[in-house]
Amino acid sequence: MSPRSGPLAGIRVVELSGLGPAPFAAMILADLGADVLRIERPDPARLIPATGPPDDVVDTNPYDLLGRSRRTVAIDLRRAEGAALVRDLVGSADVFIEGFRPGVAERFGLGPDDLHAVNDRLVYGRMTGWGQTGPLADRAGHDLTYLAVSGLLAHIGRAGQPPTPPLNLVADFGGGAMFLVTGVLAALVERGVSGHGQTVDAAMVDGAAVLMAPLFGAWASGFWSADRGTNLLDSGAPFYDCYECADGGWIAIGAIEGPFYAQLLDGLGLAGDETLPEQHDQSRWGELRERIAGVVAGRNRDEWAEIFSGTDACVAPVLTMGEAPAHPHAVAREAFVDVDGVFQPAPAPRFDRTPTSDPDATPVESDPVATLGEWGIGVDEVDRLVAAGVVA
Repeated sequence: MSPRSGPLAGIRVVELSGLGPAPFAAMILADLGADVLRIERPDPARLIPATGPPDDVVDTNPYDLLGRSRRTVAIDLRRAEGAALVRDLVGSADVFIEGFRPGVAERFGLGPDDLHAVNDRLVYGRMTGWGQTGPLADRAGHDLTYLAVSGLLAHIGRAGQPPTPPLNLVADFGGGAMFLVTGVLAALVERGVSGHGQTVDAAMVDGAAVLMAPLFGAWASGFWSADRGTNLLDSGAPFYDCYECADGGWIAIGAIEGPFYAQLLDGLGLAGDETLPEQHDQSRWGELRERIAGVVAGRNRDEWAEIFSGTDACVAPVLTMGEAPAHPHAVAREAFVDVDGVFQPAPAPRFDRTPTSDPDATPVESDPVATLGEWGIGVDEVDRLVAAGVVA
């Protein structure tokens, strides 16, 4: 794996592998140029003999996008020598990321106090659902659970329908991983002033609530209703919704502002129709929705995309993951890259002076001698740990 480029080039990260948000945060840091070493649990089926790695040690899994652009070494943390090896690695690291329940890292001897005793400049990133404190801190949960408690899930869905799970993007990746990345970067900036690292407690339930900050303001002002599917941005407004086309495809309409709405009506052939309900007359939104749906159903999705191309009507075709990389705007922006035959999002955002590298496919394993050697662990020590089964 070639060295990464980007604004975080030179920053070294040790990541304890886990599920979802913590790996996504590590992926973002790697995308931005950090050298991330991922610590996996040993797989007994792929133990590396003391005589050296097998020929397939650098095989990749192109579908594991959460693990892209970083090397992987399997270390048995249940063994005292395994935890000691991680502490040695942390000695030359800038960032450490773990996604265990509270107290688990401490039981391995890898808690904040343990690692800050080794490296006072370390930024220690903790990713959990409920946070390190509070009555739910040690409870299990998933994206949907955190959304439910944060005040977010109750407001996602159509009128008269149950709350709708928004994939696992909002709490896991938006409220969790991206807030962990924000915290880590902020702590690195502060370290440049104080010279000391610190611990970042990132909780998905906290981040999900912060994502709702503008709507909490709208709620407090009385602008936002508790009834799903009745508000401006939750499918209540007929000019901010998705409509089915003649071919079964869909278009998304987001024509909120008056000038944009006027262009929408013009493209739909409804401009000047005096029988059409006024845009913001909520008492007639149902009628307006029926009129728009009836017109949209008369053409195919791509026909509508062509009609509204070049306008500010805020109309777009609803594309699948298979279609999105081929959209002309995505192609022009090089927003997707092909890595081992798998189209995937390119690193974002863009930087003019320190551009980022294209992603590398996720290695199934990395050569522990070479990888750990780059982190200051001698060949003889690696061979000994491999022979002992501490490093796989």
